[in-house]
Amino acid sequence: MSTSRSAAPASYVDLSWLPLGAGGSPLVRASGRAFEAVTAAHGHRARRPLFHSALQVQLDGIRTVVEMTPAWGPAAAPGDTVATGPVGLRLLGRSRFFRYEVHRALDGVIPDLAEAVESPRRLSADHDRARWLLSLVPSFPGHPWGRDPGHVGDMWNSNSLTSWLLSHSGHDLAAVGPPRHGRAPGWTAGLAVALRQQGDVLPLHRERPTDRSAGCSPAARSGP
Repeated sequence: MSTSRSAAPASYVDLSWLPLGAGGSPLVRASGRAFEAVTAAHGHRARRPLFHSALQVQLDGIRTVVEMTPAWGPAAAPGDTVATGPVGLRLLGRSRFFRYEVHRALDGVIPDLAEAVESPRRLSADHDRARWLLSLVPSFPGHPWGRDPGHVGDMWNSNSLTSWLLSHSGHDLAAVGPPRHGRAPGWTAGLAVALRQQGDVLPLHRERPTDRSAGCSPAARSGP
């Protein structure tokens, strides 16, 4: 999908792909590389760069950032936190150090946006889809980060938030995925849960464009 811009419409949904650990600590990048090394070795394939996603939604000229962050990160503005979930196990979620937050932030900032690759991708430019997506954010299922609620061999994380929202708000994700040769752990998990809630079943053994997964760690700036 083209990333070119003409006059910006009053309402739109933009998706950006950011390298895992962009703008964050060396620990995030190192843990991401270690995770991909183990996953690649297990799958007998070459290592690939990992990406996490960010959504910017403009509705009637007002821009909103939708993201998942660790609860122990910088405090969100009042009213921005609209959903939460545990990290690892539900019991651990009693502690803020093992809990994530979902933010719907008016005029929010994505600090690592300058490092985005092949982005932003405009997925829609109409009022109804933008409004629909924003209304869905508080309903995001609070499954434990790192688990596999869709039973598709993929972890629940910030990319699950993005794919779940886009699927439920009627966006066509058949050709949407991370930058060329990249992976996004979590993308397929969110899509699988959304499709099952909608009455469909995601094929488990057939490669799909959206299976070019996408993800991020809970230690990453823009969330688990």
